[in-house]
Amino acid sequence: MDSVIISGGNINSDFALDFLKKKKEKVLYIAADRGLEFCSRNGLIPDWAVGDFDSVSPQVLKEFEQTEGLKWKKLRPEKDDSDTQSAVNLAMELGCESIEILGATGNRVDHVMANLGLLAYGCQKGIPITLVDDRNWISILRSPGTVIKREEQFGKFVSFFPFGGDVKDLTLQGFKYPLNRYHLTVFDSGLTVSNEIVEDEAVVEMSSGMMLMIMSRD
Repeated sequence: MDSVIISGGNINSDFALDFLKKKKEKVLYIAADRGLEFCSRNGLIPDWAVGDFDSVSPQVLKEFEQTEGLKWKKLRPEKDDSDTQSAVNLAMELGCESIEILGATGNRVDHVMANLGLLAYGCQKGIPITLVDDRNWISILRSPGTVIKREEQFGKFVSFFPFGGDVKDLTLQGFKYPLNRYHLTVFDSGLTVSNEIVEDEAVVEMSSGMMLMIMSRD
């Protein structure tokens, strides 16, 4: 089973509703705190609501407290994890094999940085996590790499950033700007920004390390 977490950051409603509509298999929907506001505005009922709910209006909170079948995990305001991480932990506890998060980006850079850290957390747990908004598809790649099909690409541009240390022997094939066994560090990561896939399949290979992969569109 997969999970979609609706968090409290910026969400483009048209994109998000279309994204959710395309889900065909069984998906566990979790609203993290202010994600309930998005659900209320768009007539969505999640399977779970997680958070301390300090960012949810009393009217919306009352609306969902009266909703049958909705499960709750209410947290204390003084806690070590963010509401979104608590939602991620719940998804993992319930056996979800992959997690996509809407509303993980927005105006609060500190929240965005915390959510980027969840990608590495997912790698550690062996569960892929992706941050999704109307302009970006953000995930983690680790050695030995992956194959990206151009027909499945999100947006025109693909950027890579070393995450947690250097990336050794980075090879990019099928890209407009290829690389061959390049040692990528945080000091020259501008080299791998705004690349483009030019063949039907693009290959990313590395002997060690992790990279943040951001597929973007203008």
